[in-house]
Amino acid sequence: MGFREQIDLTKLPEHIAIIMDGNGRWAKNQGKIRHFGHESGVLSVKDIVEGCADIGIKYVTVYAFSTENWNRPIEEVNALMELLISTINQETPTLTKNDIKLNAIGDIASLPQKCIEDLASAMEKTSSNKRCTLTLALSYSAKWEIINAAKKLAEKAVRGELKVEDINEHHFSAMLTTVDMPDPELMIRTSGEHRVSNFLLWQMAYTELYFTDKLWPDFRREDLFEAIVDYQKRERRFGKTSEQVN
Repeated sequence: MGFREQIDLTKLPEHIAIIMDGNGRWAKNQGKIRHFGHESGVLSVKDIVEGCADIGIKYVTVYAFSTENWNRPIEEVNALMELLISTINQETPTLTKNDIKLNAIGDIASLPQKCIEDLASAMEKTSSNKRCTLTLALSYSAKWEIINAAKKLAEKAVRGELKVEDINEHHFSAMLTTVDMPDPELMIRTSGEHRVSNFLLWQMAYTELYFTDKLWPDFRREDLFEAIVDYQKRERRFGKTSEQVN
């Protein structure tokens, strides 16, 4: 029996976050330049997102480019931006065909203008799609997001729109870039690294973490299904006892 057949479709995580790690190492193992790994990683994104949509996952957020990634060699950064533009333009019709909405979070203004324009166009074209929402975390940093949220709350307090003593988790979450989606229940990271790398730190307070040694270009929907099966075997207590949950 495959992992797909083992999934309980009544207990799916509504939101899965993914750290797509290992493209460079995968390319090196193939005797290729790093960009070859990034190109191959796009195929994994397509397969995983379509796999999520097929079984009923409503939200998928992928860590596509962190603020720290700007420190990589300029040649690699430029190649990544070009790949982003070409992939967005090429895949927008497929997203619409599969009823998948495209979204983006992060410091989008820091991206090249062509990226900003094409991304905005793709998001507009897919805005009415309902089956699944694919969010690209681009030039994203959880610390950047949290600081910005704090600034927005401070500005509201200064304007007298909100009392400091009234600020709570709801107010803070409303200032985050993920305000329109639920927090992820499952986070998957490939390549054998066991850390969250400044990704959705606020939102992943109670997220189940799943790590696999597979490099991202080798990760396919059967691996996704395996991660979901593992997730469904866990007991999510949120501070309660097992007896209370059961």
